[in-house]
Amino acid sequence: MLQTIVNIFKIPDLRNRLLFTMALLSIYRLGIFIPAPGVNRAALSRFFNENSNTLFSVYDMFTGGALEQFSVFVLGIMPYITASIIMQVLKVAVPQWERLSKEGQSGQNKLTQYTRYMTIGIALVQSFAISTSLEQMKAGGVEDVVVDPGLSFKLMTMITMTAGSCFVMWLGEQITERGVGNGASLIITAGIIARMPIAMLTLFQQVRLGDKNLLFLVLLGLFMFATIWGIVFVERGQRRVPIQYAKRVVGRRVYGGQNTFLPLKVNTAGVIPPIFASSVLMFPATLGTFYDSQIVSRISAAFYPGEWLYNLTYVVMIVFFAYFYTAITFNPVDVADNLKKNGGYVPGIRPGRATADYIDHLLTRLTAGGAVYLSIVCILPTLLISEYNVPFYFGGTGLLIVVSVSLDTVAQVEAHLLTRHYDGVTNAKSGRARHRRALEKQRKKG
Repeated sequence: MLQTIVNIFKIPDLRNRLLFTMALLSIYRLGIFIPAPGVNRAALSRFFNENSNTLFSVYDMFTGGALEQFSVFVLGIMPYITASIIMQVLKVAVPQWERLSKEGQSGQNKLTQYTRYMTIGIALVQSFAISTSLEQMKAGGVEDVVVDPGLSFKLMTMITMTAGSCFVMWLGEQITERGVGNGASLIITAGIIARMPIAMLTLFQQVRLGDKNLLFLVLLGLFMFATIWGIVFVERGQRRVPIQYAKRVVGRRVYGGQNTFLPLKVNTAGVIPPIFASSVLMFPATLGTFYDSQIVSRISAAFYPGEWLYNLTYVVMIVFFAYFYTAITFNPVDVADNLKKNGGYVPGIRPGRATADYIDHLLTRLTAGGAVYLSIVCILPTLLISEYNVPFYFGGTGLLIVVSVSLDTVAQVEAHLLTRHYDGVTNAKSGRARHRRALEKQRKKG
């Protein structure tokens, strides 16, 4: 591993990308502590202490603690992620935007610009909702969180939060373009990792004070290890569909004829389903905090984390978003058409429509397994949280995001290393390294 780190910093381009990524993530973390005006932070902190391990904690986890600090980055990267997914849906539903997506870089630039405009609109709506909700918050049931509620506070909050969200969006785009990894995912991951030490310190204090025993701490560690192992195992899992390319004679050269495979991931949707399911469930579960209606209070109690209706809805929404996001990001018809154009086919399957149906059948079965895996990873820690008051940062959603994004980032670093003939994060005696050395020997002999 030490040699791998040395190899990383031997490559100027990769070294600069990593340093650039860390610099922008540091800027984001510093921005978390820049307070937005108009709020009594002492009262807000007491309110969060009174409502710990609720859906406020879930949103605070996604924003890296910005909500509890009432930072200018309260909205974080979530409006941009929401706008990106809406844009992917519209690319399928709107023919004009579908044509833009196939026009190369110019079309992608136009769609990116539309996504930015949509992000601003979503941020304005969300900031208005947050400002209205803050005016209803009372610490201890008596102390107002907002110092001077009214229209001026709403406008000031909307401008501040929208500007902060746009800046975070810019940071994410810069990391994706000039850094390593997906910028939006890395920003969420950085926020979760930054909050984990505080959650661990709180847990150790509970053990020291006798609220929890040492055996509970050991069992929690084993549970986290098993969860991480399961996430890595499934995220690395894929179904390899064999592909055969027909031989083509062009002049005196023979092209094609090789065997390869089409990798289909078990969890094609990644971390999007639990993030969206959690975001949607925040709405009914938090209504009772701001409105003293009996009906609203019953709805809020039914959708409180750990309740059977909350758990059932959470699982159903994870399954729905897993299939939905897979359907809009992976088109079997396009894959089958590209294979047919390049002379590729699946052995035993006719090219064209039959290949598309075969890939769609495999993808449907794989997505079912991936949806079940996501549901188990996310719902079991929710039960643990409701029964034993474990912080959200040790739950399945947080671990799923951190591990999945880390695997994707390591894969990108590995690709840079392999491109420049370095042994990567994998063992130097791995199959890929041996294969590369064998090819080099063949070239030297030739």
